[in-house]
Amino acid sequence: MTSPWPLPQSASTHTFFATCAAGVADLLAAELKALGAERLREQRAGVGFEGVLELGYRACLWSRTASRILLQVAEVDAKDATELYRNIRDIDWSRHLDTKRSFAVDFSGSNSHITHTQFGALKVKDAIVDQFRDRFGERPSVRLDQPDVRITVHLNRARANVSIDLSGDPLHRRGYRLRHVTAPLKESLAAAVLLRSGWPAIAADGGSLVDPMCGSGTFLIEAAMILGNIAPGLQRTYYGFLGWKAHEPEVWQKLVHEANQQQQQQLHQQRGVLNAGRILGFDQDPAAVSAALANVSEAGFGAVIEVTCCGVEEFKSAPPGSGLLVVNPPYGERLGDAQSLEPLYAELGKVLRTHFLGWRAVVLTGNPPLARAVGIHAKRSHTLFNGAIECRLLRFEVKAEEFAPADKRASREEKMAAVRESPGAQMFANRLRKNFKKMRDWARKEGISCYRVYDADMPEYAFAVELYQGERTTLYVQEYRAPDMVDRQAATQRRLEVLAVVPSVFDVTHSQVVMREEQRRRDESRYISPVEAPQPVVIQEGGWQFLVELGSELDPGLHLVHRGVREMLGRMVVGRSFLNLFSGTGAATVYAAGGGAEVTISVEVSNTALGRAERNLALNRLANHRHTFVKVDPLVWLREQSQQARPQRFDLIYLDAPAFQRGKWKGETFDVQRDHVRLLVEASALLASGGTMMFTTRLPKFRLDRASLFEFEVEDVSKQTLPRDFERSARDHSAYVLKRN
Repeated sequence: MTSPWPLPQSASTHTFFATCAAGVADLLAAELKALGAERLREQRAGVGFEGVLELGYRACLWSRTASRILLQVAEVDAKDATELYRNIRDIDWSRHLDTKRSFAVDFSGSNSHITHTQFGALKVKDAIVDQFRDRFGERPSVRLDQPDVRITVHLNRARANVSIDLSGDPLHRRGYRLRHVTAPLKESLAAAVLLRSGWPAIAADGGSLVDPMCGSGTFLIEAAMILGNIAPGLQRTYYGFLGWKAHEPEVWQKLVHEANQQQQQQLHQQRGVLNAGRILGFDQDPAAVSAALANVSEAGFGAVIEVTCCGVEEFKSAPPGSGLLVVNPPYGERLGDAQSLEPLYAELGKVLRTHFLGWRAVVLTGNPPLARAVGIHAKRSHTLFNGAIECRLLRFEVKAEEFAPADKRASREEKMAAVRESPGAQMFANRLRKNFKKMRDWARKEGISCYRVYDADMPEYAFAVELYQGERTTLYVQEYRAPDMVDRQAATQRRLEVLAVVPSVFDVTHSQVVMREEQRRRDESRYISPVEAPQPVVIQEGGWQFLVELGSELDPGLHLVHRGVREMLGRMVVGRSFLNLFSGTGAATVYAAGGGAEVTISVEVSNTALGRAERNLALNRLANHRHTFVKVDPLVWLREQSQQARPQRFDLIYLDAPAFQRGKWKGETFDVQRDHVRLLVEASALLASGGTMMFTTRLPKFRLDRASLFEFEVEDVSKQTLPRDFERSARDHSAYVLKRN
């Protein structure tokens, strides 16, 4: 390994790395260069640079586009967990924190031996804690929220880069946002959009700025900060270096004092620049206007920024002169919403052509085809990422020669009809029709109203299509995350083909199709990112009713792959006590309560999931005092119960274990492959005499450690409980029944 860096001093040169949204690195590099950074190295989502400690502080205070500023501490060998632990422990951490301070570890990257980021973070944390215990007999505490020191480790193959996070919290948290709206735009991305759009030059020429869909006012406030050359980090009260042992407060205080003085001078000298009427925001939602006004006031621009409740179609006139119109309209990922949003984009184009001749305009959208309805040819296009959503920043010159002829502004339905005729769409439609006919006949025979019709049968169309028949028929389309090597334009085209075909195959309207795309969390657990508001649907399964929310931040609320598991539990539970750990929305509890369980307890940490579980019981008229819900981390609850002298015991315990979970359970993380034996042994302490456990997990290629579970009689019921419509997903379904020998 390389030697740890010396204790930072103001005059020493250090290596930093500034992170940012993908597509913004060039803007960030320009900012850092202006602040005095040297040896800049642009990467896809960040910039490496060198300079003195003061430069790192200055970047935290002044960078408008950075997400975090990291100070490199060391680079170590880390081919496996043992080497990572040993080399992290060799770093002298007493230079950075002591036993009275708190710390947290952020870990990213992986290799063949370290596959989970939380596992990597745990090894780093253990190495630091063990070093302090050995040297001082005490250890610093771990605090995930605003610790004194945040340590960042990035693993790349067999090397790990170790840094101190000077920013602490992401730098987009400026400190002025008092109120939020749905899907707020990050402040750093808003600033990047304004910089990319040329707002500094437009402002210098006396131009105005208008946001006709301003939401909580992020564009407006960031534009005012750029206009007044005000440091974006002045209102923050927490930085990662404030509790750092090597912090040099006199350097930081000097920078803050200079920035405060500059702000006062700017406000005094530029009264004619920062005047009312130059930055205007509009929104049709009164709640958004109220949030924007509160945030504008908190940022100190109450006399500069004007916000009015007004829809795009009500817009009457632009400010005098010229300027920049900037807007982040709804994206409409769900097909029905995309169709309904097209008139909004068309109305925006009409307003531009009517009132903003001679202006520049920029539209940030996650659905570029919708922007064609604006009816103006985009001069430039840039790719930016709004969180995990790939967006286009489209730049327009509002000139008559750039207007598209009216007869060329095709409707959404006309465009989708053209997509349906493409060879790929026709091929996908044929497979979908074939599957639907086969699965529909089977479902009718079995009395099943919700089932999977398609599951990536054609590898290039990596989607799952599920049919939910309730009060209304809804098609739930899940897009699996494409590998990085897949061409994005090709992936977008396939998505359009799928969305164009699904309504016609199933004879439903566009509004009955919900589309979601699989992403990955930082901890690498799998989830499906929500794209629109939940669509509640009451459906039936096994004689019971369930409320599913297609488009929810959680899963829909009913894992169709566990249909056979629920049926088996319903048969096993008659006259018995039932414990449902990781109960989710309580589908198994409904089967148990309805199947004749004497008492049920459902344990779940999510308020939202528990609320839906209680509604499901009420929907089936099963809610009473015999069926209770406990809001707590199931792993914590299980540990506490199993350690009691006389724990409550159950005849049937169901554990639907997550693949991975962060929690306060013997090491702060749970990995089902690594920890399932401990989980089942602890759960068995709550079994009544002759009791049974049902264990399921959806971790692909899960392997049960039978040798370590020698005290149990284990029956693999995976094939027995796998529904016919999930046969292609057999590797993602594991189910076992366990009894003590």
